[in-house]
Amino acid sequence: MPRPGRFRQRGGVIEAHELTKRYGRVTAVNELSFTVRPGVVTGFLGPNGAGKTTTLRMILGLNAPTGGTVTVGGRPFRSRPRGLRHVGALLDAGDVHGGRSALAHLSALARGNAVPRSRVHEVLDEVGLAGVARRRIGGFSLGMKQRLGIAAALLGDPPVLMFDEPLNGLDPEGVLWLRGLLRGLAAEGRVVFISSHMMSEMEHTADHLLVIGRGRLIASEPLAEFAARASRPSVTVRTPDPAALAALATGAGATVHREEDGACTVTGLSADRISELAYEHRVMLHEVTPRGSALEQAFMELTAGSAEFLTEAEPGRGAGPEEER
Repeated sequence: MPRPGRFRQRGGVIEAHELTKRYGRVTAVNELSFTVRPGVVTGFLGPNGAGKTTTLRMILGLNAPTGGTVTVGGRPFRSRPRGLRHVGALLDAGDVHGGRSALAHLSALARGNAVPRSRVHEVLDEVGLAGVARRRIGGFSLGMKQRLGIAAALLGDPPVLMFDEPLNGLDPEGVLWLRGLLRGLAAEGRVVFISSHMMSEMEHTADHLLVIGRGRLIASEPLAEFAARASRPSVTVRTPDPAALAALATGAGATVHREEDGACTVTGLSADRISELAYEHRVMLHEVTPRGSALEQAFMELTAGSAEFLTEAEPGRGAGPEEER
């Protein structure tokens, strides 16, 4: 939920202009230009290998661009000596010292960023880890480590927050909590930039989408407009008379594919229309289930052919862009 009265910083816009990153002959990010504005949750989507994580790392100054620029609040992030007071980020929940306690980990970050120690206890309480603050991080579950990473991002009370796959490891209660937290942070006027492969959650959380494929911008638009791109819904249908169903569906302009388990995938008709046709022609149905959301369908249609699994390693890291999510 928003915390009125505490947040004071403004102006943390993320701006990328022709941002490019190459690893040898492989171009992971290709002349990417976009703006992420405050006050909304911006989702960052793309197929595997699209360049999302590399882009986030360049925003934070962890990877140097081959070309182009990216700024936060009008300045490169590397130029800010107390980074957590300007940008809070969670890129890898497992990238913490397992021998430290949550309290010690956050306290060290607070000292290095001139953040009052009282904030450590505030964020631990906010993410639900106050009761395990003195436990070693090595014994934490993935969900607890995600909460700790979110606490670290919130520590400096920054105007810009970036999260890469923050839902990994969270139980349903944790997912609902994070959804509310992200919306509350945006309502306070912050930039909230979240990369995730979970379409259903993005549909419930994001207001605006940035979609990339093979390192290039494919779309930047409100979520509702993007979801409206879905043109051909797919529906799973189970029936004791698949031949009759197929004849009805194809006659109405749809395509029908028989699955190995006996189900039929009908593409080009809504679940309601399929049910109406079956009722009119006395074809019994056991199941009529839409496959994926409108957002997922639009994403698959728009990014078809954009998935790319890269294999060349980035110098000095031992792992290449194929790790992109």
